[in-house]
Amino acid sequence: MSEQRIDPSTQADPSAKRVASHWPWISGGVALALGLVLAFLIVQRGNELPFMLDSEWSEEVFDENRLPFLEWMSYGMNWLGGGAFATFILPILIVVLLLVLKRPWSALFFALASLASVAVVQLLKNLVDRARPEEMLVLSDHGSFPSGHAANAATMAVALGIIFPRVWVWIAGAIWVALMMFSRTYLGVHWLTDTIGGALLGAGVVLILWAPFAAKISGEPVRKKSSAVPDRKESVA
Repeated sequence: MSEQRIDPSTQADPSAKRVASHWPWISGGVALALGLVLAFLIVQRGNELPFMLDSEWSEEVFDENRLPFLEWMSYGMNWLGGGAFATFILPILIVVLLLVLKRPWSALFFALASLASVAVVQLLKNLVDRARPEEMLVLSDHGSFPSGHAANAATMAVALGIIFPRVWVWIAGAIWVALMMFSRTYLGVHWLTDTIGGALLGAGVVLILWAPFAAKISGEPVRKKSSAVPDRKESVA
């Protein structure tokens, strides 16, 4: 029986279409632009004057019916999403895990995205210098906009969703970001628009950095192949 070779191009990963497109640049640029527009509007309002949306949301979360479990959840998110743990320890652990999984390009991409997100957040914090809400339940540094916790959460969620393109990863990431945004306002350390800006900036940085890494990341093994499964380049009878 004559041998029939399978053309690798016909077996291409569905992510190849995504790699060839320019949508990471566009979507990342739009997210960054929206975050910067929000920063501009805050500066134009004098940095200390909250938007109506901010005031109404703060009144809702600081009403008399606050739930203890939400407060303790927010304290936990405060520790997990900021400080040395979220800025250094967690990203390093994820990078090490990716290297163990033999995904060096993904590890480099995640490391650069984490560093770039922190740099953008700190730059805007100093440039905008927005006053924080008065009723804070935890100590925080200067500069309310953007929320570093929300930016860290969005950076990690979007980056891991790109590296591990599974529906459950994206759902878990979306829940993580939403909880982080809620917790920052529930503790009174950020206005709602601070968390929105942080999430936009964190996601935007990751998407823009993904563009030059897309082909390398999609070419890395997602999981170890079974010996019983022939390589797609092997010929079949």
